[in-house]
Amino acid sequence: MARRNEERGGGRGREEERDSDIVEKLVHINRVAATVKGGRRFSFAALMVVGDQKGRVGFGHGKAREVPEAIRKATEEAKKSMIRVPLRESRTLHHDGAGRWGAGKVMVRSAPPGTGVIAGGPMRAVLETLGVQDVVGKSVGSSNPYNMVRATFEALKVQSSPRQIAGKRGKKVSDVIGRRADGASAVAASDAEG
Repeated sequence: MARRNEERGGGRGREEERDSDIVEKLVHINRVAATVKGGRRFSFAALMVVGDQKGRVGFGHGKAREVPEAIRKATEEAKKSMIRVPLRESRTLHHDGAGRWGAGKVMVRSAPPGTGVIAGGPMRAVLETLGVQDVVGKSVGSSNPYNMVRATFEALKVQSSPRQIAGKRGKKVSDVIGRRADGASAVAASDAEG
């Protein structure tokens, strides 16, 4: 059995290669206490965001008695729950979006080159690990990091590329894009069709 795995390239090699380019960011760590008969038992809860900076991002929550173990659990969960978000020109979002989770509300907008990541706290961590270089984000409502991260993911899940829209409508990408004010329609159409 081991020999077969070696012949095929040993299953683990590809997994390690894929994980090597993943960026991990610790968003929040919280000390939580459980009251037991002898007093309080402390443990730690970690919120992690991981991404490949090429359009894939995920988040995870882990809890353990020690901080490193909580971070490890959160990172594993985040890698399992990664989503793909289409990016325009590999630097910004295709269109504006809004997300809501509980009392946390966020808005994300695509931005011209040179804008940078204008977003705060947990939103910034998600957008940077996603690989977005130009975006404007605004958080309204709850500043709870868990709700902000989930709301940001809700906003990112509704992102769609012109290629996806054209496929759903049965049209060409150039028909869907039309004329943009910034002159990017011709470039985007040629990139999407090629």
